[in-house]
Amino acid sequence: MTRKQRWTADRIPDQTGRVSVVTGANSGLGLATTRELARRGGRVILAVRDEGKGRRAAEGLAAEGIAPDLLDVRPLDLADLDSVRDFAGRVREEHSRLDVLVNNAGVMAPPRTLSPQGHELQFAVNHLGHFALTGLLLDLLAAGRDPRVVTVSSVNHRRKGLGFEDLDGDLDGGRGYAPMAFYDRSKFANAVFGQELHRRLTGSGSPVLGVLAHPGYTATGLQTKASGPAKVIFGYLGNPLLAQRPERGALPQLYAATDPEVRGGEFIGPDGPAELRGAPTRVRISDAAADPETGRRLWELSERLTGVRFPVAAG
Repeated sequence: MTRKQRWTADRIPDQTGRVSVVTGANSGLGLATTRELARRGGRVILAVRDEGKGRRAAEGLAAEGIAPDLLDVRPLDLADLDSVRDFAGRVREEHSRLDVLVNNAGVMAPPRTLSPQGHELQFAVNHLGHFALTGLLLDLLAAGRDPRVVTVSSVNHRRKGLGFEDLDGDLDGGRGYAPMAFYDRSKFANAVFGQELHRRLTGSGSPVLGVLAHPGYTATGLQTKASGPAKVIFGYLGNPLLAQRPERGALPQLYAATDPEVRGGEFIGPDGPAELRGAPTRVRISDAAADPETGRRLWELSERLTGVRFPVAAG
């Protein structure tokens, strides 16, 4: 992908007959991703925390001319591993295969909150929920056509390591909890997971491609729902001045999900300065996130915390 060949959504191949799951599909990047996949004839399962918002999003897409029978709204609360299992079970009842899973949903910089299973909310939603969902659907993906798992990370993955010693932010009774720092950790976890998933899929001879993507700086509800300084800096100041629209920010994950040139293990992001905006291109994952030992450690921890084990061997 050179600048002379800037990739746009018009280049998405025909998706007729393909089935995709998109998490966080009712707004922002997830809605933009759903729109383009369905516009090309793909059936999309909109995995949403608020089913009412999901149905209104589907109605809005139908009003734009997208066939309603291509849009299936299903409730999924990624913070709650019981909800993840329920969602996966329902998908398994309704489908014998899947072609694409886009691990897109996320939360950013909320006040310190714990998930129903007692994990720090950003780590729970952004990483653990998607880890469990991927594992529970992987055999359906293996039966798909050109199947892919797209894990959405961030340029922020380069800012932090994971902090295995304090995953829940409860050192000193939580007084030192920094919401944005824990967001960066969760995005680091996404990058580590995406790379380790690729290693294990490849080592097991799976047909599923594990790919990473990030949207650059894109204006979504993620920033305006943040807390404290992050809400002011990113939501009220950064979004109007610097951010691109979700339709542009979704291009890297759409490219990762659909383009025939994509290879497993690649990281797709914007081609502009500092990867904040622009057309999709291959970008660099941090050395820390690509470290196989960190990948093994996070994988084993995630299996223990979620109770989900993948049908793929360590690389």
